[in-house]
Amino acid sequence: MAAAALRTVVLLSGGLDSATLLAAARAAGHDCYALTVDYGQRHAAELAAARALATTYAVREHRVARVDLGQFGGSALTDPALAVPETASAGIPVTYVPARNTVMLAVALAWAEVLAAHEIHIGVNAIDYAGYPDCRPPFIAAFNELARVATKAGLDACAPRIEAPLMQLGKAEIVRWGTTLGVDYARTVSCYQADAGGRACGRCDACRLRAQGFATAGLADPTRYVSISG
Repeated sequence: MAAAALRTVVLLSGGLDSATLLAAARAAGHDCYALTVDYGQRHAAELAAARALATTYAVREHRVARVDLGQFGGSALTDPALAVPETASAGIPVTYVPARNTVMLAVALAWAEVLAAHEIHIGVNAIDYAGYPDCRPPFIAAFNELARVATKAGLDACAPRIEAPLMQLGKAEIVRWGTTLGVDYARTVSCYQADAGGRACGRCDACRLRAQGFATAGLADPTRYVSISG
């Protein structure tokens, strides 16, 4: 008798990393439940991209959870009074959203426990280490410990495991992997200030890292840019 598929909650933002994450989980035979968090980000284009990806990969269920971190401000991604930087900066950038991944994983953990899910997948990766403390291995390890001690599932020794399959990968490695999985990256939105149609600015950190990833991978960049598309 074949083993049962792993029931997995996949955090799906609609961007390049999470699209690869979902495609990889589906290719590995996981029974996927996609969770998108509307946290008060500057644009809704990535939410639309997440919905399209959830349909493409025929997830068991797709939920969009509303948690308004924008009410607190403190980040260029949630506060329109703060400009999205278009040049690289040292240290933690103004695009860092305080506690975002902590909140997202907490919501995912709640749903995973109700589903009796085995795993939660998050798309943090090596490129995010320097600027974002909630993308680093110690954070993932600490959240796994939290899941173990703070849930009924954990007390029953069956807490869902938080996995970060992209953790050791750079953008070029991620897009190469996703390309072998057939991910249509033209349908993903990574830009911090995309327009309503999901077209990228081509100037923010997210756009620069994405473009560099395709270039380093030796692959054509399918991103739809405002300057190119009109």
